[in-house]
Amino acid sequence: MVSRTPIFRFILVLLAIVIPAAAFAAPVGKAVGGGTYIEWVPQVSGYERMELTVSAPDGEVYRFEYLAGKAVVLNLKDLPSVGDGSYTYQLSVTPRISQAVREQLEKARAEGNEAAARAIMKGAGIGEAQTQTGAFAVENGAFVSPDRNEGDRNRPSGPVANSIRGEGPQAGASPAPSPARPGTPVVMDQVIPDDLIVQGSACVGLDCVNNESFGFDTIRLKENNTRIKFDDTSSSAGFPANDWQLTANDSASGGSSKFSIEDITGSKVPFTVTAGASTNSIFVDSTGRVGFRTSTPVLDLHVNTSNTPALRLEQNNSGGFTAQTWDVAGNEANFFVRDVTGGSKLSFRIRPGAPTSSIDISADGDVGIGTASPEIELHVFGSNTADTRVSMGPNPIGTPGTEGAFNIGYGGGSFGAGGSFLNARADSTAAAPNPSIRFLTGDTQRMILDNEGFIGLGVANPSNPIQHSSGAVLTATGQWTPASSRKVKQDIVELSADEAMETLHALTPVKFAFRVAPDDTSVGFIAEDVPELVAEKSHANLNPLELIAVLAKVVKEQEKTIDALTTRLNEIEKKKD
Repeated sequence: MVSRTPIFRFILVLLAIVIPAAAFAAPVGKAVGGGTYIEWVPQVSGYERMELTVSAPDGEVYRFEYLAGKAVVLNLKDLPSVGDGSYTYQLSVTPRISQAVREQLEKARAEGNEAAARAIMKGAGIGEAQTQTGAFAVENGAFVSPDRNEGDRNRPSGPVANSIRGEGPQAGASPAPSPARPGTPVVMDQVIPDDLIVQGSACVGLDCVNNESFGFDTIRLKENNTRIKFDDTSSSAGFPANDWQLTANDSASGGSSKFSIEDITGSKVPFTVTAGASTNSIFVDSTGRVGFRTSTPVLDLHVNTSNTPALRLEQNNSGGFTAQTWDVAGNEANFFVRDVTGGSKLSFRIRPGAPTSSIDISADGDVGIGTASPEIELHVFGSNTADTRVSMGPNPIGTPGTEGAFNIGYGGGSFGAGGSFLNARADSTAAAPNPSIRFLTGDTQRMILDNEGFIGLGVANPSNPIQHSSGAVLTATGQWTPASSRKVKQDIVELSADEAMETLHALTPVKFAFRVAPDDTSVGFIAEDVPELVAEKSHANLNPLELIAVLAKVVKEQEKTIDALTTRLNEIEKKKD
């Protein structure tokens, strides 16, 4: 016989607030079926598609998409390796968004204007993504029907329930046997207008028994649906009044074994832990550091797992933006950023052992490769000359007989020892009409090396092995041909015989050897010693054509003299005859 002691009265008080789980009405779809399939009957309209994500007991995740108008059905055959156990799912809605709104959002995002993007979304009625989370079970290779519900089988209703609440004609009557559970007394509500102190343990729920064995439990909830609800009755303006609930396990058949914190007023479930979660799944130490699968977090956020700890960044398209998923992860092989949407390409990788400042971006945006103090937009620094190089294209630097690589570096390798180099290979079938290397200062092109090996100095398309903007060329036969066209000259006057003779007489031919080749004797002139007529401004060079012009003028004058002397000699010979 259960006595009406203070602790029993306390239990009755808790019964008024610990209610059975009235599951939230499905915001997206109502699950029906069982056996070989589960179907979610849409409870929303005006959507473009639904996405179903299923997490299996073995950790595998499966995704399915359903366009509007198509049944949202999951068949057993859709899960490659069906095993008995509890499966968690999320059903997400992609709203129907006009092309004009999409273009406005893309423009705002491209401009980095998040405020404008939010305003566009608000104006288009795009709010928080509609999602529904839940669970279903597989037993003996078949889906458990989600329609089955334990419900409130232990709770009386009708007149008896009214009497329990202190209402109706039986209010104040003595306890009577419960029709829901024969032999269980029905007790009136207890109202205690004072503090309640229980110097012992309390069991709340229809499955509590006399002489309950509490162990170390202070408060125990015991029945098939255990809930604690916080019902805030604030009604004055400015006071918070949101209702919350602690929920243990789903009520529906095949539902999830889990613990949740539910926002009753907002019909949301912001926090859930499913049964089987590993020890220290989330651990906060005394300094506020958070550990995932570790009770000894070293930094503010510490992830500890046996294989590739990772972070997934998934943008769905419910907000009007294009869906995109990235992974940031690391393991013994590399730290990487993975473009999941783009085919799981590893767009960015760092190998273990990479030296300090392998890539270093300074405060002003300069990028250093191998240096922590980049001095220009891209500064490449190597520990020795052989390492300081940049290679672009499909083939590495120094690979003979290949095409498509462009290399810049300093010293070492096959491109010169101890000096700078620029090397390129351009595919002649490339889209550009004349693949080439171009050297510029400022925005002015100074030199070009085209795909035929011709060099142009101030010439965009050289037609000779070496060609200068003045018109001078080195021909294919190895002949230096200076520019001499009337088109490139001005102030043209004839060289006088006196100037030519005076210059010729002032020329002093010498024999000499260049310092770089002391054993090779040459014949010529000294630039500093020649007359001004044929001297260069720097007095360090000579133009052979100028010397030839002087000689040509002198020879022509001498030919005139010879012709005159020959004529006079012929006249003398005639007189002798």
